[in-house]
Amino acid sequence: MGRLEGRRAIITGGGSGIGRASALRLAQEGASVMVVGRREEPLKETAALVAENGGTCLHHIADAGDEAGIAAAIERCVAELGGLEIFFANAGNTDSVRPFLEQTAEQWEGMFRDNVVTAFVACKLAGGYMAGHGGGSIILNSSTGSLRARGGTEAYGAAKAGVNHLTMTAACAFAGRKVRVNAILPGLTETGLTQPMFDWARKSGKEDRLGMLTPMQRPGHVDDMAGVVAFLASDDAAYVDGQLIPVDGGISATHPAGKFVY
Repeated sequence: MGRLEGRRAIITGGGSGIGRASALRLAQEGASVMVVGRREEPLKETAALVAENGGTCLHHIADAGDEAGIAAAIERCVAELGGLEIFFANAGNTDSVRPFLEQTAEQWEGMFRDNVVTAFVACKLAGGYMAGHGGGSIILNSSTGSLRARGGTEAYGAAKAGVNHLTMTAACAFAGRKVRVNAILPGLTETGLTQPMFDWARKSGKEDRLGMLTPMQRPGHVDDMAGVVAFLASDDAAYVDGQLIPVDGGISATHPAGKFVY
């Protein structure tokens, strides 16, 4: 029996990358899963992969930042899967690197909506349900980019820093009601958002350089993230709450040099 046997999970941004890998991992450990996103085909592919591996996975179309859409997803999850104990707020977005003086208020607003508001909606709605139904685990997806300054990505870094603060405040808000809130902080990981960088590195023969600044000398893999998500979802993390957990090969423990665009 898996450590998540009998539990129900929702994963936003479940059509690719860390979301898809987490759906597969949670299902492997016994959970029934619903993947949520704005595009149906990738979600259907994830659900099919989970089914091929013997798991249960529904797909649901919704914008992670839309309260009504996520409320409907939770309602359906409860109705069709029987409850909700795990919510991985994975959906988010990044932006192209640009000098500070070329950034716009609209860009910043978009980054905060796509990263902070989506996480808030998850905490509010999933946490509210869990608090009245025996508790659960909420996992947010932040970034090691929230920990240190890097020119050209100020909006993204600030938004993910907001996710970090939300993690801690939401954990306090639900303290005593058996709802835990934690965040993973991925380092450089090959996902849909970073795919162009990895593709360029491979075409130019520089793939080995992608992990050079990381003490473990490699970039992250989505399965690295999914393993920590499964841990935080499980009772093995029963006393872990309000924590920001870098999953980055050690890069946040160092002071790597980088290219800054100011």
